[in-house]
Amino acid sequence: MPISPAARPEAAPAARPETAPAARPAVPTPPGPRTRPVAAPRPARHTRPDRAPAPPVTPLLAVSGGQLVAAPRSAPTSAGRRRGRPSSNPYLRLLATPGARAFTAGNLIARLPMGMLSVSAVIMIAGSRGSYALAGAVTATGLAATAVVAPFTARLVDRFGQARVAVPATALAVLGSLALVLCVHHDAPAWTLFAAYAATATTPNTGGMSRARWAHLHRGDPAALHTANSFEQAADELCFMLGPVLAAALCGALFPEAGTLVGAVLLMTGVLIFAAQRATEPPVTPRTRTVASPLRTPGMPALLAVFLATGAVFGAMEVVSIAHAGGAILALQAAGSCAAGLLYGSLRPARNARLRLLLCLAAMTALMSLPLLAAAASAALPVLALCLLLAGAATAPTMVTGMTLVQRATRPEQLNEGMTLAVTALLGGVAAGAAAGGWLVEHAGTASGYAAPMSAAALALVVAAAGGGYDRWRRA
Repeated sequence: MPISPAARPEAAPAARPETAPAARPAVPTPPGPRTRPVAAPRPARHTRPDRAPAPPVTPLLAVSGGQLVAAPRSAPTSAGRRRGRPSSNPYLRLLATPGARAFTAGNLIARLPMGMLSVSAVIMIAGSRGSYALAGAVTATGLAATAVVAPFTARLVDRFGQARVAVPATALAVLGSLALVLCVHHDAPAWTLFAAYAATATTPNTGGMSRARWAHLHRGDPAALHTANSFEQAADELCFMLGPVLAAALCGALFPEAGTLVGAVLLMTGVLIFAAQRATEPPVTPRTRTVASPLRTPGMPALLAVFLATGAVFGAMEVVSIAHAGGAILALQAAGSCAAGLLYGSLRPARNARLRLLLCLAAMTALMSLPLLAAAASAALPVLALCLLLAGAATAPTMVTGMTLVQRATRPEQLNEGMTLAVTALLGGVAAGAAAGGWLVEHAGTASGYAAPMSAAALALVVAAAGGGYDRWRRA
C-alpha cells in the first residue's frame, strides 16, 4: 500500500544524499603544486582558555527542520551569573582577602582579654585585700607602665617583625598575670602586686598589628582600608563591651582568679594564632639610616592631642555613667559606637580625611550634650539610655578617621609604632578623663559630671581645627 508523503516518517529525509553530504565518498584528486589535502573539519569547541573546562553534561536533543539536533543550552540562572562576582557587602569582600579570616580570628581572641584583665584584677585584688583603693592604684600603675613600654614594643615589632617580637612579649605579659595571681593568692606584700601587674605592660598592641596587616594588604586602595579601619574599630568596641561582662561572670561563678587566668590563656592563644599567619605579615623594611620618631612627623602631634582629648571623653563618660546609673548602661554606648562603626565602614568615605575628622568631632560634641540634657532634666533611665546610645554613634567614626590620618602621616616602616602612639595617647586621655569626671561627680553631682565628656569633645574639635590651620600655615 503506497504511503502518502504526509505519513512518511520524519527521519527519512536524513537518508537523502543532499541532506547528508558527509555520507558521500571522497573522490581522490591528485594534489597540484599549490594544493594541499584539506583536513576534515573539527567540531567546534566552546571552551575558553581562561576558564577551567566545564564538567560534561548531557545535551538536550530536539527536532528542528526534520532532523535530530542538539538544542542550545538555556541562559544561566541568576545564581550562575552571580557566581564569581564579588559581593556587594564591603565586609565580605574584606574578609575574602586570602589569609584575612585566619589572622582576624586570632586577633579577636587576643583582643578580648584587653577588656577582661583590668576588671579581673580589680575584682581579684579588692576581694582578697578588701581595698578598692589598692586595686585602683595597681591597675593605674599598669596603665602608666603600658604607656611607657608600648611604643618601644611597637618599635621592635616594626624593626624585627610581628611574629618575632609579639610572641615573646606576650609570653612575658602572661607571666606577669600569673605572678599577680600567685601574689594575691598567697597574700604577698602589696609592692609585689604593683611589680607583677607592671610586667603585663609588654602586651603588644594586637589591634595596631592587625591594622598594619590591612594597610599592607590593601595599600593603594583607600576604600578597602577605610572599611578595614571601621571593622577594627567595631571589633574594639565589641571586645571592650563583652570583656568586662565575661570577666565579672567568671570571677563570680568560679573563683576570683578565674577571670585573670582565662584572660591570660586567651591572650597567649590568640597571639600564637595571629603570629602563625606569616603570609599576611607586613615585610620588615631594612633601615639604612636612623629614622626619626613618628612624633616628629608633621601633623602627628596635633593628631595625638586629638586622641588624648577623645580618650578623656571615654574616661569621663565611664566614671560619670557608673556613678549616675550603674555600669551596665555603658554597654549601650559601646553598642551604639559598634553599630555606627560598621555603618560608617560600608559607606564611601570623602576624600578629604581632615574635613571628615572635623565633622565627626563636631557631631560627637553635639551628641555628647544629649546625656547632659537628660541628666539635668532628671529624665527617666530609658531616656538616658537612649541618649547614651546616640552619643556613642559618633565615637567610632571619629576613631576610624583619626586612625586613617595616623596611617597616612606615618612612614610604612613605622606604622605599628605610630598607631601604638595613638593608642597610648588615647589611654592617657582615658585616665585624665576618669579623674576629671570623678572630681566633678564628687563636687558638683552626676548631672554636672556629664559636662566633662562634652567639654573634652569640644576640646578635641578645637585642637583638630587649630592643628589643620597650623599645617596649612607651615605649607604656605
